[in-house]
Amino acid sequence: MNERVTLTGNPDRASRIRDVKPIHTPAPDGTTGERLTRKMPLAGTLDPEALTVTAVVATGTPVQRRDSRGPFLEVLDPAGLLFEADEDVPLLTDHRQSARETVGRAYGLTIDGSSVRATLRLSMAEDVEPLRQRITDGSLRHVSAGYQVLAWRETRNPDGTRIKTASKWRLLEVSLVPVPADRNAIIHRSAEMPFDLVTRAALIDTLRSACNLPETWGEDLGEEAVTDEEVRTAAREAMMTCQAPRIRVRQSHDNPAEIQTRAADALAFRMTGGDLPEASREFVNMSLRDLAADALQRAGTSTRGLSADEIFTRSMHGTSDFPLLVSNAMGKVAAQAYQAAESPLKALARQRTLPNFKSSTAVRLGEMGRFEEMTEHGEFTHTTRAEAGESMSLRTFGRAINASRKLLIDDDLGLLGDMTAAMGQAAAQTEADELVALLTGNPVLSDGQPVFHASRGNVGTGAGSALTEAALSAARKHMRRVKGLDGKTIIDAKPRYLIVSPDLETTAEKLLASIYAATTDDVAAFAGKLIPVVEPRLTGNAWYLMADPSRVPSLQYAYLSAAQGVQIQRQEAWDQLGMKFRAWLDFGCGWLDWRGSYRAAGA
Repeated sequence: MNERVTLTGNPDRASRIRDVKPIHTPAPDGTTGERLTRKMPLAGTLDPEALTVTAVVATGTPVQRRDSRGPFLEVLDPAGLLFEADEDVPLLTDHRQSARETVGRAYGLTIDGSSVRATLRLSMAEDVEPLRQRITDGSLRHVSAGYQVLAWRETRNPDGTRIKTASKWRLLEVSLVPVPADRNAIIHRSAEMPFDLVTRAALIDTLRSACNLPETWGEDLGEEAVTDEEVRTAAREAMMTCQAPRIRVRQSHDNPAEIQTRAADALAFRMTGGDLPEASREFVNMSLRDLAADALQRAGTSTRGLSADEIFTRSMHGTSDFPLLVSNAMGKVAAQAYQAAESPLKALARQRTLPNFKSSTAVRLGEMGRFEEMTEHGEFTHTTRAEAGESMSLRTFGRAINASRKLLIDDDLGLLGDMTAAMGQAAAQTEADELVALLTGNPVLSDGQPVFHASRGNVGTGAGSALTEAALSAARKHMRRVKGLDGKTIIDAKPRYLIVSPDLETTAEKLLASIYAATTDDVAAFAGKLIPVVEPRLTGNAWYLMADPSRVPSLQYAYLSAAQGVQIQRQEAWDQLGMKFRAWLDFGCGWLDWRGSYRAAGA
């Protein structure tokens, strides 16, 4: 059953109004005309050769959304953005995914506190010239991110409002838009220009076209909208008063792929509960026998007069999609359990994908140090950069599971769901064990020394290594002054995460708690400066500090590029009745650098 949904309108949030006063200046023809003057920032200076400009492409600003459970606030966590160092994404207009609407590339992604920044490079094509002019004159100054959410974290405000935070997501594209959902996603500005009548008219034309407003809109704005921000606010209000979005849905019942997806969603819902998609309700009361019979009928096989045993046998060894339907449902259940049981250490590591199982080396270039004063002849002094690389390779882990003939006939989906969820949890447990072993094993790096060693200064021992404010201060001091590969440049590996075992959880919470201090001696020096990470698989009083992985990465983990995360596949089983499934995980982890980490033995 195909579904096509057409939405008209895009209500957005209002912004602030700034007051201005009109003044009179000579017009080009010598007459005196009214000129609306407000110093507004111009779009970031556009390099005429490179055609680049910088922008904030996403922030943690809440955006109002709605799902099947009702309204909620969506928040993008900048720290959850997954990206490669040299990654770039398309630069589009208004999220139109076509070759014609691709006007450049966005690259140089960086996470700066609560925002994600990027450099936008415009195409040199002639049809992009109007966009360059709009960016230059300030009439086009907002961007919007197109993204894929990989993991959600849901909370509630004291007033009951749901907040869904994208804790792990990927950037798919960046679009130039006139009215963004996140008004803080904006092109950087560096110069100033007057907001005159000509610029105002150009902005009104742009908003009228982009927001599907009537041709007459803007003629009656008058003096109540005389600034850039006020014109945009008027456009938002006009959009809000337009007819409510009309939704037209056309459905057909002949798409096997969509039928299989909806049936798999219904089967996964019966296994573990959760949210049931509206389109899957027709399958939710169907037993495994009913689903197998339906799959046979769609494949052109009559099921009249067949027993349950014959239906399952023919559906599993014929041309029906019943085995794939069950596999997809099990994959959904395993993925949910896998994500719920993930180790907190994964958030502190950099993710990679590898094309094969060969040993892979991540090469890291050293620092360039400082600039040197040039001679009177203007000669440049050449320099070299040090290199370091740590190796990592993938390994395959797996288990098998059998869905017996009795389980299928009895329609025991609770048992099948529990078995499948256990496989997802086992995959997450495997990853967690590997990461913990990597952290505590203190392996030898490519320079011949262990990660934590006295020669590096990143290890604390003795009585002074207990988790106290003094010990944290000493560790932070060391990480602040740690030097790069050249042995001279201070890279300032500011600690961000405090990793402890459950034995030290309470102590860590007390050290990092925010309290009202009556005296300076009572101030919690590290409150709000370190994020506690409790890994239940750690034991004892040892604790670790790590820098932000986007700043100075320490750990890395990788999946096979063709099979990321836990994989479930059906296996032909001619030697027994029922179905056999196997689950596997191609995973590897290793160290990238020791400079962003510190270990204390505890006392």
